[in-house]
Amino acid sequence: MTRSPVPAASLTELRAMGARRFGRMNWVGMATLARREVKRFLAVWQQTVAAPLVTAGLFIGIFSLAMGGNRAPVMGVPFVAFLAPGILMMSVIQNAFANTSSSLVGAKVMGNIVDTLMPPLSPAEIVTGYLAGGIARGLLVAAVIVLAVGLALGLWPAHPLWLLAITVIGGAMLGALGIAAGILAAKFDQIAAVTNFIVTPLSFLSGTFYSTAAMPPVMATLSHLNPIFYLIDGARFAYLGQSDAAPALGLAVTAGVALALSVLCWAWIKSGFRLKP
Repeated sequence: MTRSPVPAASLTELRAMGARRFGRMNWVGMATLARREVKRFLAVWQQTVAAPLVTAGLFIGIFSLAMGGNRAPVMGVPFVAFLAPGILMMSVIQNAFANTSSSLVGAKVMGNIVDTLMPPLSPAEIVTGYLAGGIARGLLVAAVIVLAVGLALGLWPAHPLWLLAITVIGGAMLGALGIAAGILAAKFDQIAAVTNFIVTPLSFLSGTFYSTAAMPPVMATLSHLNPIFYLIDGARFAYLGQSDAAPALGLAVTAGVALALSVLCWAWIKSGFRLKP
């Protein structure tokens, strides 16, 4: 039995079914993905917002009691004032990384990653949507800690716009790293390994608790190869107006790393690497 040929008009309609109808950017879809990511962490605000505030307070309180009163000023300010910006940025980057990585791994483990891959979203729009959630969580954590530090210590940012810029870039950089880790990981244990062996050590060895100016030259040089150092240093400049490295250099380095990681995530999502069977 011979099938009748499909009319040319029907073929055109079938081809058009897969065509994007949103112009160059699907703004509605991208905003929906970003909104989903924000609602996801706001639904458990005790864990995603309150917990980082408590952790930052414990760090500042313990160091203040242990050595804050006896230690000489650092960069011309009390040690607690020197410590606060580093603790703030460390909280921001850890939460931005946790937001994007846990979202992707959770979707893969539960088998609903298809809900993100099937809608008419390009790889760039998917990366942007996930990054928006990570940046939003980082900004919210930063705002809460800035308010708490200001009320408790009377310490407010000297350059608030610079703090906003470095916080956004820090959230984007660690958010992109979280996307990459989420793509590579098959279970939550692997994300925990990245946090424990990469993110946390780089955060602690980036000048959060000390000035690299007091380190031996070789160690100081190695610290400057750590991109998280520039995030911590940028936050310190935003608060104190002083830094170990040139603020503009730090902004350029961190923005470049964030862009490179985002491009890597875009390439992996476009190819379906470890996302599609």
